[in-house]
Amino acid sequence: MALQSTRRGPAFYLLALFFALFVAFLYGPMLIIFLLSFQGPTGGLTFPMRGVSTHWFSDLWGSSRYGDLGGAFWRSVLLGVLSMLITAVCCLFAGLAFRRRFWGAGPLFYLSIVSLVIPGILLGLGISQLFQLLGFRLHWWLSALGAHLSWTLPFGLLIMFAVLNRFDSSWEEAARDAGARPSQILTYITVPILFPGLIAVALFGFTLSYDELPRSLLTVGGSNTLPIEISNMTTNVTTPALYAIGTVTSAVSFLVIAIAFVAIAVIQKSRARARGGKA
Repeated sequence: MALQSTRRGPAFYLLALFFALFVAFLYGPMLIIFLLSFQGPTGGLTFPMRGVSTHWFSDLWGSSRYGDLGGAFWRSVLLGVLSMLITAVCCLFAGLAFRRRFWGAGPLFYLSIVSLVIPGILLGLGISQLFQLLGFRLHWWLSALGAHLSWTLPFGLLIMFAVLNRFDSSWEEAARDAGARPSQILTYITVPILFPGLIAVALFGFTLSYDELPRSLLTVGGSNTLPIEISNMTTNVTTPALYAIGTVTSAVSFLVIAIAFVAIAVIQKSRARARGGKA
């Protein structure tokens, strides 16, 4: 039998070059922001760098000229956590409900995802007008939370549908045959098996809420979130502090993603250990 040639043709190198250019285009600007955020005290917004320091990070949180940046940061984090928890719980039960056909399932599904195609600024305007008509005050943890959920819930529901599409219901049937109650099946069978998918839903819920701007502009009331503060900074800040806040927000996003991956890896390892113990 003739050995197959391992020689790589021109197509392989063209694809490799295209991939390298794509990665550079995707992460190059982010890397530049990371580097320029460590400019020295006399550094500017462009290269060459004038020293290396963490001056602009300390100036970012210690100076009042950048607005309520610390408060905006924690508001965005708390808003992201609330959106994450509500999205994960609601999408879990909504996904389980859609496993069975019921009257009005089709219109309800399309109604639940229609907000994905509505411009965020228009949706935020509608929510703000509704709150004013009802006599409620606009607040970041109420009206802005509702606006963010109109963005995170449809994505979480679509992800949950994909997760449930690979779910083997025979485990639930076996537990039901053994006399388990519905609450026990949900607690000890369904949720543990779907937990990695729930982590993905929660991750989407946090990250989509954490950096959401259009739906926040008209719904946060008098307390801005971090994306709004950053948008305001781009009009009046001409120092590397602008890059420093970009580095901080990116670090938070990467940290959340890393926690999600670690949680999934721990779950998979514990399941593999349990299977090995039973074997």
